[in-house]
Amino acid sequence: MNETNNNNINNNKLHHRTAPQTTTILTTPTNNNNNISIINNINLKKTNTHRWSLTDASFMQWTVKDATGLLKYHPVPCFFAACLLFFMGVEYTLRMIPSSSPPFDIGFNATVYLHRVLVASPTLNTVLAGLNTVFVGMQTVYILGAWVIEGRPRATVATVFMFTCRGILGYSTQLPLPEEFLGSGADFPVGNVSFFLFYSGHVAGSVIASLDMRRMRRWELAFLFDTLNLLQVVRLLSTRGHYTIDLAIGVGAGILFDSFAGKYMSNAGVAKDIDGPYKNQALLS
Repeated sequence: MNETNNNNINNNKLHHRTAPQTTTILTTPTNNNNNISIINNINLKKTNTHRWSLTDASFMQWTVKDATGLLKYHPVPCFFAACLLFFMGVEYTLRMIPSSSPPFDIGFNATVYLHRVLVASPTLNTVLAGLNTVFVGMQTVYILGAWVIEGRPRATVATVFMFTCRGILGYSTQLPLPEEFLGSGADFPVGNVSFFLFYSGHVAGSVIASLDMRRMRRWELAFLFDTLNLLQVVRLLSTRGHYTIDLAIGVGAGILFDSFAGKYMSNAGVAKDIDGPYKNQALLS
């Protein structure tokens, strides 16, 4: 009998221990807000206690493998970094050109012989000027034809952007005409009239046309234009019609404004999709 009672007591204790325990805490909204604010204050104090140290810097995690990988997988930025250091040294040691002296131009120095040939042969100078004007006409015909005939206005838009910016910059800082300039009535602008030196519209227009040809996979025509553009650069340096920097920036300007025109045409296409079809199809790419 006693054993039975003891078993019942133990079973009751076991059931009492395994029963789920529930506790109900009644709090007001105000108390919840206070609890949250207290927790936030504690977290802020923990965050504020952390102070930045040198070990947190990114370069402290670099390894020799990272350095060798930089040279292996990113050679172009490394090359330009080396050029940066080199030209910093050049800039600090190079003597400035006196204001009474003509400007130094490496392209002029490289074409001294050709300049002498053109000085000695005015007829050859006129023939080359005429051929260069024909090349400018080829650029114009192609760029306008891509818009008017093929319905692709990007090259035309890029050319309009480019020549407008050239006019602004050329007027803002008017460079002196080189003393050895060899003009010709057959050169463009035709009639041997005045022109802006910075930057070269001849070169930039040719680059814009060449980029459009490459988009259309007209590789042979693009190669022809690039070759004629290179010959144009040599002639312009030989006649002292442009400084070297004018020609170099002309290449960059052609690429830049072609990119701007592409973004403009892309945004115009988005606007067309939102606002409906264009009423004027002339600028529909």
